[in-house]
Amino acid sequence: MSFAVATSLDDALAAMAAGARPIAGGTDLVVGSRQGKGALPDAIIAIDRLPELAAIEVGDDVTRIGAGVTHATLMTDATVVDQFSSIADAAALVGSPATRNVGTLGGNVMNGSPAMDTGAPLVVLGAEAELRSVDATRSVSLDELWTGPGSTSANADELCTALLIPNRPAASGSAYVRLEYRRAMEIAVVGAAAAVTLDGDTVSTVRVALTAVAPTILEVTGLDAVVGSTIDDAAVAAATAASEQATPISDLRASDAYRRHTIGVMARRAVDAAARRAMGETIAVPVNRALGVGAVA
Repeated sequence: MSFAVATSLDDALAAMAAGARPIAGGTDLVVGSRQGKGALPDAIIAIDRLPELAAIEVGDDVTRIGAGVTHATLMTDATVVDQFSSIADAAALVGSPATRNVGTLGGNVMNGSPAMDTGAPLVVLGAEAELRSVDATRSVSLDELWTGPGSTSANADELCTALLIPNRPAASGSAYVRLEYRRAMEIAVVGAAAAVTLDGDTVSTVRVALTAVAPTILEVTGLDAVVGSTIDDAAVAAATAASEQATPISDLRASDAYRRHTIGVMARRAVDAAARRAMGETIAVPVNRALGVGAVA
């Protein structure tokens, strides 16, 4: 196996064009190899020292979060915490402090796990992935990017360089809530993210996406019907739709019936927390800890 450190983005893209696999934190690649899920690639190009991948840039209409931004940064960055709170909620729950300090947003997204914590928040916020190769740059929606558990539509020579997120309108809030059995090194049993915009006391827009209940992150459909309703009615409708649309499996961690029930509970809590943030209430990151959701110790 060969290993090289990219000194520029062009270096990284050239190495990938020649067959190398990019690595930043390596938290998924190394663990997967140790667990026998796949052999290490023949060539690795390290991209963790590229400053252009670690920047958060706020534009007039879109905020660009570099794929190399770590979870530790996401959970504390002022722009993310204030404008894209659900991402901060999710990042604060990822792995251990060591994992959060080296694991990156782009790595989480490109791993393609339906249990990833940052996926549902990115979906409800309307994020797109920026994919770049030697010859081209393109942006793809996340529902187009994720094609199944652990798989994406990206070409082998394409590097995820950023997540592009539309800036939020006034009176908006988002939140991510996860069911967990313990507070550290936990993978979501189920999780739900919500993004809400209010018009006075009623809901103007609401999006909900679900973690660990389908082959990919699942966005709940049919919520246009709650526009103009109260926050409580919107939360109840989201809970019902989430339970109906989820297609969970049974495994050692939970049965499909348990997941189907609890995903509705998580969806309702996420909508409620997002709406409270939209009203100006300060709910600390992550919502799980602030509201006492999930494991107590």
